[in-house]
Amino acid sequence: MIGKLRESLRVFTYDYLTLKRRIFIIFLGSTLIPFICIVLISYYTIYSILTNKIQNGILSNLKQVELSMENTISNLNHVSQQLAFAGSVGKKLDQMLSLPSEQSFERSKMLSDLKDELSLVTFTNPNIGLTFYYFQKDRTYDLENMGVKDTFAPEKLPLLAAYSGISYYGPHISNNRFDNNFVLSALRKVDLPTRDDVYVYIETGFHLTQNILNNGQFGGGNYHVFLDNNGRVAYSELPQTFAKDTIFPNFSQNQTYGTQNEFYWFRQVSNQGWSIVSIIPKADYNKEINQWFVQIGLFALLFLVISIGMAWVLWKMVYVPLNGFNREIKLMAQNRVQNVTVKTKIPEFDFLLHQFRQMKEQIWSLFAEVERKEKSRVDLEVEKLLYQINPHFLMNTLDTVHWLALMNGQTEIDKLVSSLNKLLHYNLGKLGAASTVEEEIEALKQYLTLQQIRYDFQFDVQMQVDEKVWRLPIPRFILQPLVENSLYHGLSDDGYIQVEVCLTDKLQIAIRDNGAGMSEETIHQLLHRSDSENKKVGMGIGLNYVKRMLESQYGDQAQIRIQSRIGSGTTIQVTIPVMEVQSQT
Repeated sequence: MIGKLRESLRVFTYDYLTLKRRIFIIFLGSTLIPFICIVLISYYTIYSILTNKIQNGILSNLKQVELSMENTISNLNHVSQQLAFAGSVGKKLDQMLSLPSEQSFERSKMLSDLKDELSLVTFTNPNIGLTFYYFQKDRTYDLENMGVKDTFAPEKLPLLAAYSGISYYGPHISNNRFDNNFVLSALRKVDLPTRDDVYVYIETGFHLTQNILNNGQFGGGNYHVFLDNNGRVAYSELPQTFAKDTIFPNFSQNQTYGTQNEFYWFRQVSNQGWSIVSIIPKADYNKEINQWFVQIGLFALLFLVISIGMAWVLWKMVYVPLNGFNREIKLMAQNRVQNVTVKTKIPEFDFLLHQFRQMKEQIWSLFAEVERKEKSRVDLEVEKLLYQINPHFLMNTLDTVHWLALMNGQTEIDKLVSSLNKLLHYNLGKLGAASTVEEEIEALKQYLTLQQIRYDFQFDVQMQVDEKVWRLPIPRFILQPLVENSLYHGLSDDGYIQVEVCLTDKLQIAIRDNGAGMSEETIHQLLHRSDSENKKVGMGIGLNYVKRMLESQYGDQAQIRIQSRIGSGTTIQVTIPVMEVQSQT
């Protein structure tokens, strides 16, 4: 399993990638890497720019809302001061309340004057809406400039801030009977000397608060939450997430921005201590950045398609010439000639194809020349064979000589011809063909008989052959060259030759003599010079033939070794594995 996994992984390594894949990888890498770097740099740059732009826009809008709210509250404070006891209206209210009930006329006249002054105050302050005096103990109101809802109760209003005897509320639904818009309001204690439960209640105009909250420069959804000095939610445009009269999540006096669920929030603290929080959904916050990402993604996809298309064009430019080379090689392997010359229209590849075709023509010319010379050589061999002596004719002639010598009582001639005839019959057999140890020993005896008659001297030949080896296969014509080597290297009249054939795990052959011996240089020539047999006479072929025959039949399994000392004789040892001998064709 691990081997198959390694093989699968190796296919995807660079050394095993096809040319097509390498072109695509290199081309895409050279084009996409710079593009990716540019995209990353642009991403961080554009992201920083867009983030700063969005945050600055949100904070700027939030600051404007906070300033507008502070101005509105300051205006409510200013108007309430005019209507308090320190102002002219407050003093007249105290005088009217001080009059006895029987002075109804004076009270009515002063009440009319107060209403006129209140109308003048509200007229000179167009951002002021509903205004009246509230009597806490009686839970009544008076001197209202507009109709008041019956449900009015100051304790139910969302308190925004309270200090110096004045409480600010909002945003909340107006207490004007004919208005349901959001307003800001203030409730200030009048501090009358004669009565301690009198308050003046003032609301902003019904359009003012709405204009402040809608004064957004951020393009997405922008919601507002008002917090009092302790972080309590006084007003919320997202009551599902930031419920009214609850503490703002993770509220901290020093924290001005953060995240909550799927929203980003930014907080602006006023000089009075209350806060206004701008809530923006993350989807709207990231909308512009996401649009930029989509544009970059589409551009990257287009760039990738163009890069792949160019890589494909480049691959085609390489594939067509390679296909032409492949076709030329196949035709060359099939000994076929392409009649139509294909051009790639690329000078470099056309030049290579032209050079390849020229090389192919030269190779075919060489093949034709070699074939012609081989045919000539075969013809010469046949002609040579025609002039050679027919072996059957030669042996038949020797057989006739044998019978003539026998009829005339020539025993020596008869013995010579008979031995020569047997030796020729054996030696003229197919060289390298399988024989047996017995047949090889018999042929060696005939050879030794001829040599003794030919050179007219006696030498002792001792043969020790293990009975187990008589039928073992052995290559033909192996022993004669080895014995011949002993005869031609200083064997004297009192010399001897020992032939031993035995069987261990292999067939062991040893040829020993007491001749003149040989030097190491001579041994090297006998074993390694291919023309050493040309220096011999008679039927000897030489040790080089034996060595090549053993290498041909057994390879490295057969060995031939020579040990010799000058004046002491020579020993030749041959080791042959016991196996079926293959015929040499």
